[in-house]
Amino acid sequence: MKITQVEPIHLRVPVVEEIPDGTLDVLVVRIHTDAGITGIGEVTSQSYVCKACFDAPRSAARRHGLTSILVGEDPLDVERLWGRMYYETNRYGRRGAAIHAISGADIALWDIRGQVEGRPVCELLGGNYRQTVRAYASVLFGNTPEETATLSRQFVDLGLTAAKFGWGPFGKDADVDVAHVRAARDVLGPERDLMVDAGHAWDVRTAVSRAKLLAPFHLAWLEEPLSQDDRRGYAELCRNSPVKIAAGEGDVTHWDFEDLIERGVHVIQPDVAFCGGLTVCRRVSDLCARAGRQPVPHCFSTGINLAASLHWMASVPDGDLVEYCLRPSPLMRKLVRNLPPLVNGRVAVPSGPGLGIELDEDILREFRVSY
Repeated sequence: MKITQVEPIHLRVPVVEEIPDGTLDVLVVRIHTDAGITGIGEVTSQSYVCKACFDAPRSAARRHGLTSILVGEDPLDVERLWGRMYYETNRYGRRGAAIHAISGADIALWDIRGQVEGRPVCELLGGNYRQTVRAYASVLFGNTPEETATLSRQFVDLGLTAAKFGWGPFGKDADVDVAHVRAARDVLGPERDLMVDAGHAWDVRTAVSRAKLLAPFHLAWLEEPLSQDDRRGYAELCRNSPVKIAAGEGDVTHWDFEDLIERGVHVIQPDVAFCGGLTVCRRVSDLCARAGRQPVPHCFSTGINLAASLHWMASVPDGDLVEYCLRPSPLMRKLVRNLPPLVNGRVAVPSGPGLGIELDEDILREFRVSY
């Protein structure tokens, strides 16, 4: 079997707001083969830039576009192709957009392999430990504590057992922060998990102080309170915080996550469609198992990312948690025709071969960006 075509498809809603929302603009990757099997992947990054990573023609060594690297290759040799993509983009990659783009190709290759073998991706990754995964709601804080409480009530009504709030008004004022977290906890009650994403708001000293203020609300974790580049700061924070610290949505390759683990971060959060794909995520969960850390996928884009994240979590013995985006964007709600539904606080892992999902061609046509 050979790869015959790599198709990067840029989708974008008419109005893209400047907010932390990955459901507004996405790069879908389809890899076609001479056997008539097509794999699906996703890149959640700067889509114009990542599309160029595919479309760039063959150049001098280690400067090739991804399409030129992949066409003619055996799609079943997934991990070798990851290594080849990583090496042959070395002069403009190693981190950043090149790795983000590789994520989409890697997911599509795992999808192809699963279809060929007639098995779901989770089995290929090393195990099928569960058929459903516990979901946590992921939203921005409300503009007021009252709005945050209203959102919390909606999550309770949906049957969710965990919720994460982030960004918005949070991080600027300690009293406001406490008011929002108290509002969420009061509605969620003590039996549900509550997480907070601080959105890189603080320095180490402030983060330690805020963690102590928020500890009485029994947070499951405090996410990315520092700059993603403040690795020494994370080491200090993790030694002194009474709340578990989560990080990693902006990191790529297993080497970055190995560093986070060494710094003491408790919850490791790769984004499958950003970090380098399922190949990287499998390496990360192996690292976490050895170090006694919890891997939880960052997942805030489309149903492709959700499906890939579910398969990854289903393959991890203690991976019973996935971020479930509730944004109304059609790229999240409609792009995948058989979007895994939320039922009693859990999401079913697609059981078909490969990723087990199907794209809506009408949505592809409606939101496709013409170049």
